[in-house]
Amino acid sequence: MAGKTFDYFSLRAAAEGGLGDISRLPYSMKVLLENLLRYEDGRSVTVDDIKACALWAVDKRSDREIAYRPARVLMQDFTGVPAVVDLAAMRDAMKILGGDAQKINPLSPVDLVVDHSVMIDYFGSADALTKNMDVEFERNGERYEFLRWGQKAFQNFRAVPPGAGICHQINLEHLARVAWTGEEGDRTLVYPDTCVGTDSHTTMVNGLSVLGWGVGGIEAEAAMLGQPVSMLIPEVIGFRLTGRLREGMTATDLVLTVTQMLRRKGVVGKFVEFYGPGLDTLTLADRATIANMAPEYGATCGIFPVDAETLTYLRLTGRPEDQIALVEAYAREQGLWRTPEWDPVFTDTLELDMSTVEASLAGPKRPQDRVALSGAASALKDVLTAEGVTDHGKGFAASGESYDLHQGDVVIAAITSCTNTSNPGVLIAAGLVAKKAVEKGLKRAPWVKSSLAPGSQVVQDYLEKAGLQSSLDQLGFNIAGFGCTTCIGNAGPLAEPIANTIDSNKMVVSAVLSGNRNFEGRISPHVRANWLASPPLVVAYSILGNMQKDITTEPLGTGSDGQPVYLKDIWPTSAEIQATVAACVTREMFQERYANVWTGPQQWQDITVVEGETYTWSDTSTYVQNPPYFARIAEESGALQNITGARPLAILGDSVTTDHISPAGSIKADSPAGRYLLEHGVEKKDFNSYGARRGNHEVMMRGTFANIRIKNEMIPGIEGGMTKHIPSGDVMAIYDAAMAYQAEGTPLVIVGGKEYGTGSSRDWAAKGTNLLGVKAVLVESFERIHRSNLVGMGVLPLQFPTGVDRKTLKLDGTEVFDITGIEGDIKPRQDVRVTITRADGSQETITALCRIDTADEVEYYRHGGILQYVLRSLVA
Repeated sequence: MAGKTFDYFSLRAAAEGGLGDISRLPYSMKVLLENLLRYEDGRSVTVDDIKACALWAVDKRSDREIAYRPARVLMQDFTGVPAVVDLAAMRDAMKILGGDAQKINPLSPVDLVVDHSVMIDYFGSADALTKNMDVEFERNGERYEFLRWGQKAFQNFRAVPPGAGICHQINLEHLARVAWTGEEGDRTLVYPDTCVGTDSHTTMVNGLSVLGWGVGGIEAEAAMLGQPVSMLIPEVIGFRLTGRLREGMTATDLVLTVTQMLRRKGVVGKFVEFYGPGLDTLTLADRATIANMAPEYGATCGIFPVDAETLTYLRLTGRPEDQIALVEAYAREQGLWRTPEWDPVFTDTLELDMSTVEASLAGPKRPQDRVALSGAASALKDVLTAEGVTDHGKGFAASGESYDLHQGDVVIAAITSCTNTSNPGVLIAAGLVAKKAVEKGLKRAPWVKSSLAPGSQVVQDYLEKAGLQSSLDQLGFNIAGFGCTTCIGNAGPLAEPIANTIDSNKMVVSAVLSGNRNFEGRISPHVRANWLASPPLVVAYSILGNMQKDITTEPLGTGSDGQPVYLKDIWPTSAEIQATVAACVTREMFQERYANVWTGPQQWQDITVVEGETYTWSDTSTYVQNPPYFARIAEESGALQNITGARPLAILGDSVTTDHISPAGSIKADSPAGRYLLEHGVEKKDFNSYGARRGNHEVMMRGTFANIRIKNEMIPGIEGGMTKHIPSGDVMAIYDAAMAYQAEGTPLVIVGGKEYGTGSSRDWAAKGTNLLGVKAVLVESFERIHRSNLVGMGVLPLQFPTGVDRKTLKLDGTEVFDITGIEGDIKPRQDVRVTITRADGSQETITALCRIDTADEVEYYRHGGILQYVLRSLVA
């Protein structure tokens, strides 16, 4: 690009042209402002929208709705497959309505990375990687054939084949450009690289100064098809970092501290932007670790401005020199470059002196529940007590094995997840811990299932160059896959003697993983206490083998010299880690690995691709089916109706996650989804996971609210996806009850508490809710993505008034709900009346807030969902 001329929408010129002083706008607000300037058309983006963005510097908040258009879309396969299924179904519907099927085509670049389908069936052996990939292709053949069709059928759509790594790490290391370019006539425009992704942790690329966040698959599909992302101008919380991490502390310790602080602050629906002198001490990988966990602290994004470290990382990861030069020139010209004087205005701020960060874990079931490492043993004992375990030290013989299992034993130790496997510092630290442990003669506890699943193949290269992979192998941390494994629920099965011992004795055992998610039932159905930890701590706990022991004071084990070995004896110094990273992580590794990232393994290349404008659906497929969203769709939408005579399908508590609503993990044989698969000739060993079967609505609607740990207050004391059918009073699976209600013509509501829909940006949590016949969800508060997904599927999100909830109303599930005030038309965030009729005939009316937040969302709801709206728009 040397000597090349680029056009751009100048923030400086806009300021001089009447916008006024915007120099102290946060980095993220400048990116939004540029987006509005570039797309101003007097309709979807107006001059008043632009002025509102500029005036933010004065008011530091705004209630104005804007239309934002990201440069590109990122997908992983769990969410990507159903998105491509929906596009294929839209092509069918377009033809039925007499339109051009080719109009259903991504207008923005779409990259899908197949990274969520590898499971840890094999571990602790040299051939674990090969065996797991063979099983992955065997299980997912139907899905992969479908994706290969999508590659051929859709323009602007690319797929990274299985085995390359995790989408967020590939985005960080290869796909992201920081400054994006596009051809427009005879000129080349340069503008900020921005994206939305069908995974919550899309925010990881914020560490590279790319504004991006997770959306549901349905929102991503709309963005692909040229629809703007409708959003309110956000509040921006400034997080000032000072000092530097103390000796021995890791980026994981830092991010768990940041997550806890921001959750306490309350940043749901807000942007978080990091600034301050402490940024100078953080590598870009450290920044990406913090940005990755924005969903865990609840923010829309957690972004860092462009500076010299951004360029250093682009150079390290093999980006072309002319692209790096463009990034610097554009960032400096637009006022996006962080200088020592960088001090934007924010809606609110908080501060952390990084020298105060201590070694930490988070658990046992929420990523924001940070525990000091020195208090982990005590925290585990509290879990045992809460679970009713009276004899904390009791052991149970594992059938056929030479050891006993004890309460709190670590049965899974996994180095996994985009959060940490993108960070050479913590992975090198894990390798050094393993090396020192092996030299001392330590071994992994025999009941621990250990695994290493890097987020890119470059990790393998630098661990091998550093001579550390062999030590990890000796402790059972052989590379078992390149992808998202334990963190997403793909830990694979525990050995039968261990699983049976746990289940038959109702034991409380632990998993320690370097992930970002540890929600109930997610990691393994057999594990009740799940702890997030840095990669080196994962290695250490695999040796210690039990969470009841205080790892900071008790020996990990006995060395070959007969002496006790403590954690401090094998913990590497910061200087050791930094020297190894500097010597062993090279630009050439990234260039070589990413040169062929689109090719894929031989199994991928050998897939037969049937080409065609529309997809040929197979009635016998249990992975991919034509969804019913467009059945009987008319060219015009009907009038809105009040919801009358609705029954509660479930009454749920606080912090119900998308894992509770739409599990990603294993499928139980006696569940509705399991029964469906068995009836269709699928053996239990071939069930795969809910996540892998998201392309089949028949499986997924049966899996909705089927999490083994969900608690429905309509049936106290019963765990799992069950409910009480009214008026029969019969207790049954939620799916079975929903089908009974549908046969009776009874609409349904879900009632919940605070933070409803926390967790992954899982479109199936909204799709399944819709297909079960739920018309409204009434809760105390919503997590951002799930609320918008409900609207996108035509489900009405309602919020209790302050001081009123399911408990104050004494709801037990026998009530009937009438929701009025939506007939004909509705306005954003208007009040609606909810009349509750109890079993004895008495009534109570409350005023609920309609959480359809924007005018665009009103249109989506009026059409029955965002896809129906887009389809009708394209036909028109």
